[in-house]
Amino acid sequence: MKNNLEIKLDSLKKANRKALICYITAGHPDLNTSEKIIEYLYESGTDIVEIGLPFSDPIADGPVIQASSHKALLKGVNTDKIFTLVSKVTKKTAMPVIIMTYLNPVFKYGIERFFKAAQTAGVSGLIVPDATPESAGIFEKTARKYNISVIYLLAPTTVKNRQKLIINRSTGFVYIVSLTGVTGPRSKFDGSIENFVKGLKKQTKKPLMLGFGISNPQQIKSIKKSIDGIIIGSALIKAIENSNKNTLKSNIDKFIKPFRRELDR
Repeated sequence: MKNNLEIKLDSLKKANRKALICYITAGHPDLNTSEKIIEYLYESGTDIVEIGLPFSDPIADGPVIQASSHKALLKGVNTDKIFTLVSKVTKKTAMPVIIMTYLNPVFKYGIERFFKAAQTAGVSGLIVPDATPESAGIFEKTARKYNISVIYLLAPTTVKNRQKLIINRSTGFVYIVSLTGVTGPRSKFDGSIENFVKGLKKQTKKPLMLGFGISNPQQIKSIKKSIDGIIIGSALIKAIENSNKNTLKSNIDKFIKPFRRELDR
């Protein structure tokens, strides 16, 4: 049986639409506001939400997301509280929820317990940047048991043999890293990323989502035909941080809708 993420991706494909995936750090600025942010993202045209589980050593995240994670941890945000947040938002919106975390919090919580709680809360997918398909057998087996997609990251620097492995083992979609390094806004992409994605398209029919460094709609004009969707993180968090409770909804709307329009053109 397909999970909510896979159902959503199928419906987008049938409608010939690109996916707009937005990342937020759970509990930043606080859990109640996180709930509102997710609702506002949904209302602004976001298809899928990726919720970051704060962690003390987020190696794949840039300074903006690292700082937001640190602030959330200081406020006592933990895995159980995030699953409660997911339960609330999945009842209020039709958006599939992906959790982004690292191996340490999953092992600490307990693999079986983590996936069971995730499924109960309504999680459809999981991104774990420091997990590799070579060493994630028990991880993937448990994910299948609870019908949760495991999404791997694929970078332009990945050698051919590993490209095939990552594509084959990713479920839901494949997360294409637009450049090497950590997350964070960039002014433009290297033109080679489009050729890289086109090469991947010849290898798989799985959706390819582009992330890392997307901060404005102009960046995606030339590449949107080659990809199946985009993932926005650091730039969105900056927009949230530049808001107060009175401007949060309108600022999210102003930030998200131009991306939605560009993807739908």
